[in-house]
Amino acid sequence: MRFENQVVVVTGGAGGVGQTLVRLFAREGARIMISDINEEGCRLMAEEARALGAEADYLAGNLRQKEYCEAVISQAAERFGGIDILLNNAGIIPRGTIEETSDEMWFTAMDVNLNAVFFLSRAAIPHMKKRGGGAIVNTSSVWGTHPGPAHVAYCTSKGAVAALTKNLGRDCAPLGIRVNAVCPHEINTPMIRSGFERRGLDPDKAVEELNKTVPLGRIAEPEDIADVIAFLASDQSRYIAGETIEVTGAKPVSG
Repeated sequence: MRFENQVVVVTGGAGGVGQTLVRLFAREGARIMISDINEEGCRLMAEEARALGAEADYLAGNLRQKEYCEAVISQAAERFGGIDILLNNAGIIPRGTIEETSDEMWFTAMDVNLNAVFFLSRAAIPHMKKRGGGAIVNTSSVWGTHPGPAHVAYCTSKGAVAALTKNLGRDCAPLGIRVNAVCPHEINTPMIRSGFERRGLDPDKAVEELNKTVPLGRIAEPEDIADVIAFLASDQSRYIAGETIEVTGAKPVSG
């Protein structure tokens, strides 16, 4: 029970990796606040967490709104008495070169992938200080640290998350708050599958083709990423701070 009685905020908690995180932390004794734009998904995951024996609450809303980000943290602190761990897991993947990227695509990527991480972290850190420390784990991307083609808004936003992580890792370490990021490559989630569908591709066949590009033989499953996030949030990584951990199955980013 690595997280017994620890208060954990999970953004994107109704998505592929987010659901896995909720289940993992529920099984390991955490008290969980779930955030997602999908209210029904939040409700179902809160019920599932409770069925696993965890205390759980949720607040659905749009991470593009600063007020919502701050409300998630406030509700978690009021409901559970504080905050120990923040998992900035939510994200979107707009696709396109700079000429194909609209203003709305650009600003939405920055709001969800980057600005929400800033607002949530800024709101959570004072609560962690009161408890003598904590952990923040951001989800960046290997496409942020090594940008790939035709995803200019996504790569830029995730690269900024990596930089923010390193900055906060240094600034917050003296406070006993460890800030790190996980940087995945492709993950077999509903998000990637819906992206294939929008492009007129068969998701199963597309994933099979992607699997062939990975030295370990397959793209990541949500559990592969959630386990690393949980490690970074736990005392097992007590001497790791300000790091961006690539989880790629040895697959490089290439054109």
